[in-house]
Amino acid sequence: MALAPALSLNFAAATDIGCKRGNNEDSFGYDAELHIYVVCDGMGGGAAGEVASGMAVRALIETFEAQTAARAEDGSAIPVEERLLISVNEANRTVRDAADADPKLQTMGTTLVCACLHGSRILVGNVGDSRAYLVREGTCKQVTLDHSLLDEQVRSGLLTPEEAAASDLQSVITRAIGISRTVEPDFFAVDLQLDDMFLLTTDGLTRYAQPEDIARITAAAGGELAVMCHDLIDHAKAGGGVDNITCMMLRVVEAAPAVAEEPAVAGEEVELLPPAVEF
Repeated sequence: MALAPALSLNFAAATDIGCKRGNNEDSFGYDAELHIYVVCDGMGGGAAGEVASGMAVRALIETFEAQTAARAEDGSAIPVEERLLISVNEANRTVRDAADADPKLQTMGTTLVCACLHGSRILVGNVGDSRAYLVREGTCKQVTLDHSLLDEQVRSGLLTPEEAAASDLQSVITRAIGISRTVEPDFFAVDLQLDDMFLLTTDGLTRYAQPEDIARITAAAGGELAVMCHDLIDHAKAGGGVDNITCMMLRVVEAAPAVAEEPAVAGEEVELLPPAVEF
């Protein structure tokens, strides 16, 4: 019986100020060795949004790195779900403390979407309305659920998707990093296939691009992840580009033979979440 190949990720990212804004409040970051990737969309006016998003990105990456190097009391590796939850909470604490310490930053916060490769799965987390999509075999599906007023009203049956799309409340979110002392992220797990692609992106893209648009644009890019990012940004700008636009594309590839996959250890809950997306 043939063993499943060890998996890795290739990636590319791009960000753009858009057509209307005077500054870019989006940020993104990654640790390619640990396969942790994050995109944030800041808010708060002036320069506060870009401060919040940049702080959140750095705090999440640095905390995840520290948690990966650490060990639980019994000497085992800390489960990846726990590492990611701790990292999101630390991003929230960092932004909140900075806002409390500086009156000019008191209204700042940020959305966050992140993805982490673990074995044959990707774990995705989000706070706010920045999204993750899975592109598989020419089809695109949203992985995350928006923490936004309109999306929650659609899920509860109070609005139709068409009514939500026509509303002027597109930017009202119900959860964000740094707004309160505690934060409640959602997490999703996706079982992987070779050549799966994931898009992490801000609402500067998603207000203009439906899943079928994302599938079409990524399919036309000749397999080049950087081209996909730029073409998606161009699509949003052609539609008006009223907000900053950030796109990060990840592709699942076979790992080089010399790279050893981190083994699961006793007590590590690698199956905590069921698959989030089924095709």
